[in-house]
Amino acid sequence: MAKKRKKMNVAEEKIDKENELGKKLEELTKELYYTSETDEKIVPYLGDRVESITTEEVSKANSSPNDTPVTETGVTELFESLTAIQDWYGEEEKATAGKFAELAELLKNNLRELKLYKVGKIEIDIYIIGLNDENCIQGIKTKAVET
Repeated sequence: MAKKRKKMNVAEEKIDKENELGKKLEELTKELYYTSETDEKIVPYLGDRVESITTEEVSKANSSPNDTPVTETGVTELFESLTAIQDWYGEEEKATAGKFAELAELLKNNLRELKLYKVGKIEIDIYIIGLNDENCIQGIKTKAVET
C-alpha cells in the first residue's frame, strides 16, 4: 500500500523549498561578500508566502520603520558589475566573478519576479529576491554602506 504524502502547511513548504533551492544558495554564498565601503556577507533569504512582492512586503520583512525608504530595481546591472572580468583580475577575483555568475543564473532560473530591493539610506539592506514555486519570497540578502 502506497503511503500518502501528508499535506504540508506553509512553514513546512518553506522548509521543503529551503532544502532544495536554499541548500544551493547556502553553498554558492559560502564565503561570498558584497563589496561597498565595507565587505558584507551574502546570505540566503527565505520569507513569507505572498501574492506578489511589493516594497511594503520588503519593508515588513525587514522590520523597518514606515518612513524607511525602499527602492526597487532590476538585478541585471548589479550582476553585470559583479560578474565582469577585469584585465587586472587574478585567479581569486576570477573565481569570485564566476560564483556571482552561477548565483545569478540560479536565482534567474528558480525565482519569478526577481528584483533588487534596497532598504534604508546610508547603511542599506539589499535583497535580491523573487517568488519560489510556493509563492514564498526567496533569494539572498546583504548589506552595503553608501555615502
